[in-house]
Amino acid sequence: MIYVGVDIAKKNHYASIIDSSGEVIYEPFLVNNSDKGFNSLYQKIKNYDKDNILIGLESTAHYGNNLIYYFFNKGFKIGIINPIQTSTLRKTNIRKVKNDKVDSILIVKTLMMNCYTILTEYDVEMIELKSLCRYRHNLMTMRTKFKIQLDSYIDQLFPELNSFFKENIHINTSYQLLKQYSNPNEIAKVNLTKLSNILISASHGKYNKERAIELKLLAKSSVGINNPALSIQIKLTIQQIELYSNQISQIEVKINSYMNKSDNVITSIPGISNTTAAIIIGEIGNINRFRNSSKVIAYSGLDSTVKQSGDFNVQTTRMSKQVSSFLRYALILAANNVRLNTKTFSDYYTLKRSNGKSHYNALGHCATKLIRILFKMLKDNESFNIE
Repeated sequence: MIYVGVDIAKKNHYASIIDSSGEVIYEPFLVNNSDKGFNSLYQKIKNYDKDNILIGLESTAHYGNNLIYYFFNKGFKIGIINPIQTSTLRKTNIRKVKNDKVDSILIVKTLMMNCYTILTEYDVEMIELKSLCRYRHNLMTMRTKFKIQLDSYIDQLFPELNSFFKENIHINTSYQLLKQYSNPNEIAKVNLTKLSNILISASHGKYNKERAIELKLLAKSSVGINNPALSIQIKLTIQQIELYSNQISQIEVKINSYMNKSDNVITSIPGISNTTAAIIIGEIGNINRFRNSSKVIAYSGLDSTVKQSGDFNVQTTRMSKQVSSFLRYALILAANNVRLNTKTFSDYYTLKRSNGKSHYNALGHCATKLIRILFKMLKDNESFNIE
């Protein structure tokens, strides 16, 4: 077997090529993150039987995706390594040396110890799904920031508008109104018929002429600041929010197309949406790389940290939070929705709360219980009846 260990970085990687007997075929050499760089590595291994070549790299961020796609599409076997494995191996050395050249050799040694997971076509799809879900999350975070900004602008310019829309300013009716008339002085002066038509059209009849009259009266007596700069900011901020909403919708269409290609058994659990299921599947990847549900719990950072020394033993511990924070976020969200939709999880949550656990801690226990169920479902590829 020929082992190719690649230490991944943003611009330049380092690779070592060693055979199963330990003979170094190529000392650590530079591989640029470019077609020329990848081709230089390909030229060194192209004449070997692909079945006897294993390219290994650590699962770190997104920097290795280009190399993964390049060699996976050429038919090479790719072994993905948990960075903890190489870190542990490094600590066994007497001299604690860490550099790109040494790390590429450590990766080869890790491959020789069979501490890796072979990349499959499914894994490649999960990389893409994972990327989409994280991008969607980033878009939603940015949209939330702009919504908060919009709230602050309206509080200054037309604070009475919040009560008019019953404390829900982020609806289509409000946005359509503010894009045309963001200043209360403008709303007070606009023709009643024109204002009524805007409200009726945007709300599909929910806001009628009587509500338009009410709005005009609020605008005339508003205590808001007469600041033209805020008017401009309101209009532009709404445009940004709508842009993000449109982009999120496009991403969700793509996510759903991935989910529809697979047997989406996770959504058979009441309370778990297609999007939440996509995040969980994308972050976990191939379930077969985990020996048991406890490994998934540890990977998601939901396992408890232990503090014990001699006779001292902490009775209450927190989640370790060491690995996939985004997966932990999705599981906590899913656990909360599931406990609101199923009696089993509702009772389990209530039990943990009665034992003195905080809301978040109790949800962590629910998420751990959920992982054990999800693990079995994904392994067996079968829907599961929680109740």
